[in-house]
Amino acid sequence: MIYSKGDKINNYTVTFPHKQSSYAETYRVKDDTGKTRFLKLINYSKVSRWQMNDKGTMREIEISKQFNHSNLCSYIDSGSIMKNGSQWAYLVTEYISGETLSQRIIRTGSLGVYEIKQVAKYVLGALDYIHSLPIPVIHNEVTIQNVMLNLVGGLHELKLIDFGHACYLNQQNGKPDLTDLNAFYLAPERFSGVCSVQTDLYAVGAMMYFLLYDKLPWFIDLSRVSNSDKVEAILSERQKELDLPDIEMFELDEQLINIIVKSLSQDSEDRFQTAKDFIKAIDGEVKISRQSTKRKILLSGAEDKSGGSSKPVNIVKGSGFAAIAGMDELKEQLREEVIDPLHHPEEYQRYGVTIPNGMLLYGPPGCGKTFFAKHFAEEVGFNFMFVTPATLKSRYVNASQENIAKMFKEAEENAPTIIFIDEINELVPNREGDVHEMSKSAVNEMLAQMDRTGEKGIFIIGATNYPHMIDPAILRAGRLDKKYYVGVPDEVARKALFELYLKNRPYDFGLDYDELSRLTRNYVSADIQLIVNNAARTALKSRSKITTTILRDAIAAVRPSLDIKELQRYEEIKAQMNGEEIKEPGNRPKVGFK
Repeated sequence: MIYSKGDKINNYTVTFPHKQSSYAETYRVKDDTGKTRFLKLINYSKVSRWQMNDKGTMREIEISKQFNHSNLCSYIDSGSIMKNGSQWAYLVTEYISGETLSQRIIRTGSLGVYEIKQVAKYVLGALDYIHSLPIPVIHNEVTIQNVMLNLVGGLHELKLIDFGHACYLNQQNGKPDLTDLNAFYLAPERFSGVCSVQTDLYAVGAMMYFLLYDKLPWFIDLSRVSNSDKVEAILSERQKELDLPDIEMFELDEQLINIIVKSLSQDSEDRFQTAKDFIKAIDGEVKISRQSTKRKILLSGAEDKSGGSSKPVNIVKGSGFAAIAGMDELKEQLREEVIDPLHHPEEYQRYGVTIPNGMLLYGPPGCGKTFFAKHFAEEVGFNFMFVTPATLKSRYVNASQENIAKMFKEAEENAPTIIFIDEINELVPNREGDVHEMSKSAVNEMLAQMDRTGEKGIFIIGATNYPHMIDPAILRAGRLDKKYYVGVPDEVARKALFELYLKNRPYDFGLDYDELSRLTRNYVSADIQLIVNNAARTALKSRSKITTTILRDAIAAVRPSLDIKELQRYEEIKAQMNGEEIKEPGNRPKVGFK
């Protein structure tokens, strides 16, 4: 700790140094009026780039300034100082005289069912608030250590604290640092860098599980696992069915158990979609049935102890390409090069033209690669399997290969089938790089399984933000034959996106879509969806229709997810994938905001 009792931090006097983390220190302080406050000191040199905004302000401070909720600490002050040759930011909030939920359990023992529900509801209330901000915020570190209880108040006065790892929805951030975060509260997709409403709700489920059973879900001793293998070990453990032991202390609440199981679903779409839905279930307004905690897409022959069934393959029905705004050139190209051969394989074989085995969708995050793949499956009319690397990878010898083989077997048994592998670079990294031997084995198994898949009625779609990190053998002819860039939507596509997202909402007749499109140059589809959602909230508050003015204000409040440097980098990646000469920055078309 760089400050001691009695030291001054600008206008604040230290009364008690709390604790030190990898990038921050916390103190109890008094202001000039003698009021007790909480001060967090953050070392600029030890935070990640995503923890700061474009102006160099700490994201935690920027986020905290917005809070006005009884279960969140009120913002007081912030600033920056120089100390010992380093720059520090400080954040001052109200001080809570109490203890963390973790400390309460250590001091008094376990909570009853009613108290567990109350704690969860107030935490969820805070999450619902931050998830509903004009630019939704994801906490990313909901644990019993970050729930503060007031010693003189009831559970309804608890505070959700520590937004050091918080981010905005759709904000790019790195994979979690397991030296700072409790891995057992993290949703499976968090290990791939995904942050969403559902990842926060998973953490609430993990917290409720701990409060009920006095242990964490799928817990393993990580001290016995090397740093490079920790993520793989955690995800492998989660392939097991969730342990739900009987508790002699009290009769188990079946609804509560089912709520916890649902919130801990391995697939985010099976969890509660909003904090409000979660609260309604706790209040008994919605009946929750028991579901499996296993992933849907694997191990069709495995026993399902929950009594439910695992359906690895879904028959996809829907509107196909009609649901995708813009991308007309890509759609037409796919109809000609992929869809027609898949529908008429005999004719193509007669002319000696090979049936494509698969394709790669690559490009910046937020541009709709996953969305496009799902509607491509609808357009083709094939069965559909959604796969993530976490589903297939395992720390155990030969387990990853076995999982890959089972995936292809199930796809063939249910052919014609589209296998969609999200973040495929995580599954098949370049073997010439610094990768684990088991990752190399997974690449070899994929290569073996991908031969002549088209003839077996299997079509593979890989999606990635980093195509250059994929093993080159996967991208050669006869494997992922086709490579398509899904980039930032052009003006026509942006106009179509506004029309799509505003559909079925009360909007003003005569919206100027051309203007909206011009104002959102370099915005990805996820950005435009966020803009429309924010505009809808504004209109709802005034009980008015969504107007061009409201949308214009919403655009001004949302920054594009990708900056100019990132856009340039992806253009270079695209040129490299197409074998084109990379243009110098001076020859590039201008990108920016109007």
